[in-house]
Amino acid sequence: MLMSFDEAAQALACPKPHCGAKGFSGVCIDSREAQEGFLFAALPGENADGRRFIRQAFSAGASGAIVERAKLGAFGVEEAAHEAGAALLVVEGSLRALQDLAGAYLDKFPALLKVGITGSSGKTTTKELVAAMAGCEKKIVCNSGNLNSETGLPLSLFEVRKEHDIGIFEAGMNRKGEIAELAAALRPHVALITNIGSAHVGCIGGRQEIALEKKALFSRFTGGQTALIPEEDEFALFLAKDVHGKVRFFGDNIERRAGTLGKIADLGLSGWEIVWEGGSARFALPGRHNLKNALAAAALGKAIGLSARSIKRGLESAKPLFGRSEIFTVCGGALAPFSGETTDGEPRTTLIRDCYNANPESMSAAIGLCDALDWKGRRVYVAGSMLELGEESGGAHRELGRTLAVSRSDAVFLFGEETKGAFNELKKSGLKKMLFQTNDIDELKAELKKNVQPGDLILLKGSRGCALERVCEALM
Repeated sequence: MLMSFDEAAQALACPKPHCGAKGFSGVCIDSREAQEGFLFAALPGENADGRRFIRQAFSAGASGAIVERAKLGAFGVEEAAHEAGAALLVVEGSLRALQDLAGAYLDKFPALLKVGITGSSGKTTTKELVAAMAGCEKKIVCNSGNLNSETGLPLSLFEVRKEHDIGIFEAGMNRKGEIAELAAALRPHVALITNIGSAHVGCIGGRQEIALEKKALFSRFTGGQTALIPEEDEFALFLAKDVHGKVRFFGDNIERRAGTLGKIADLGLSGWEIVWEGGSARFALPGRHNLKNALAAAALGKAIGLSARSIKRGLESAKPLFGRSEIFTVCGGALAPFSGETTDGEPRTTLIRDCYNANPESMSAAIGLCDALDWKGRRVYVAGSMLELGEESGGAHRELGRTLAVSRSDAVFLFGEETKGAFNELKKSGLKKMLFQTNDIDELKAELKKNVQPGDLILLKGSRGCALERVCEALM
């Protein structure tokens, strides 16, 4: 049992439920995931109201539910609870209650070292690297995948158990106030911001507003906690100002000055060789942006007391996550792990699948990576729309067009309504490279199938809503 209903009611300052159930052994927000002894949080949603599914959750064995007081009378909620002998935790807001309950649950583990990670990009990769490093020495728990949202993080906190030494959690946002809410639940001892970029600028405002929101990860500091801030970020001093705790900057320059970081060798699509505290590590994720993630993770590992050996092992264990710097060789009608050049030096057809998400900074980084490679074949760049940029979308996509115009691409394929601005900029440039734009995924597949040649280097980069991985079948 994770918590008793008496403990939960006390944590939420709501009436104690009168029922046969004593407590709950898990938490869910989807009735289809309910199991025996679970607590179901009935959250209001744009498309579905959680109260509609309370009977389903109780039928699956849920021992209780969180329900908003103002909506208690609808959908037979009280009758369903009475019939099932289940508890109702009646609250003012069910989302806030879920977050508060997760924070109260975390209080049951005072010895747990809590680590928080946020940033406009790189937070999932950085979290996975820190988890790999810490896992060499300690029992760890972290978000599964990128469950970092207003609901994902609280649900992840309920995964903590008494055997865990360190909890490593990333926090994401798509609205104002979200990071502050997650910080209130997590209350990290060590918190790191990877960078401040343009991701979700349409939801939040300008980059200054984004920096202010991300900085809220430090809002629950009481003096003894540590904030890790990227030294080279233009908002570094803003992020460090008035932090009620220790501030440490990180980055390759500061680590070199400290003598921690030695030689860094760029291995192209094979990643990097990094010398950390005298030991050499092969880090498999290519691109300067991934190098920054590696150094962020190493700095965090150092801050929480991990050995140089564990940091090196964590770096060497790095593998790309879905849609993030995945590299494949197109061979025999299938995608195989990247195998480099052939023995005669001719390049294989190679795919960089970096289409989990995109913003102006990550798009520029992906193009820069491909431009920097010593590639003997053609470069084919497939760019999808960058979403959630709000009023900045038009300017950002026109800038994308200008970037692609001066890139080393031989062919450019654009997908999504927003990319018409990039298309127009490319046409204005007068360059004679192959250029195609569409809003139809089937048209994009057909055009790629017709134009991709053996030996091409193909980049797929776009926001999640584009789902550019759908075109992979046309490349094989």
